[in-house]
Amino acid sequence: MAKVILDSKAVSKAIKNIAKEIFKSNKNIADLAFIGIHTKGVFIAQRIVREISEIAKFNPDYIPFGTLDITLYRDDLDDFDLDMPVIKDTIIPFDISQKNIILVDDVLYTGRTVRAALDVLTDFGRPKCIQLAVLVDRGFRELPIEANYIGVKHESKENIKVECTEIEKEDKVIILK
Repeated sequence: MAKVILDSKAVSKAIKNIAKEIFKSNKNIADLAFIGIHTKGVFIAQRIVREISEIAKFNPDYIPFGTLDITLYRDDLDDFDLDMPVIKDTIIPFDISQKNIILVDDVLYTGRTVRAALDVLTDFGRPKCIQLAVLVDRGFRELPIEANYIGVKHESKENIKVECTEIEKEDKVIILK
């Protein structure tokens, strides 16, 4: 049985709040670029970009956007045994140099996904800075990684799943029992 911690309305509000904070902290939108970590981080990043474009009153297509797959950079590939992980496309169609990268993921827990994402990004160049935005921070970090922008903090060692309309047909965040 799953327990809902954010319904559709709360997910939308959290994303709007993240967008407002990013806009407030980054006055020069021309320096920003967004990169979503596959899979749910991509959808959340797209929504944040749309919200920022509404706040700043300009076309969201003007904000550089990319997607990142960290599969081959994971430190737990040996744990997959014979089940090969699915590798998705990393698409970064812009020069990340001199950009303030907003790296977006759905849930921050141990910090290992973010560490892998940072490794991938350095293969593409050296950005001016990298900021992290997450929908849910569940605490219990294993690495010294913290998000700059957080939709909601919900400390839990239980698995937290973000569901998005793009895949599951409904936005919500649940604790899996």
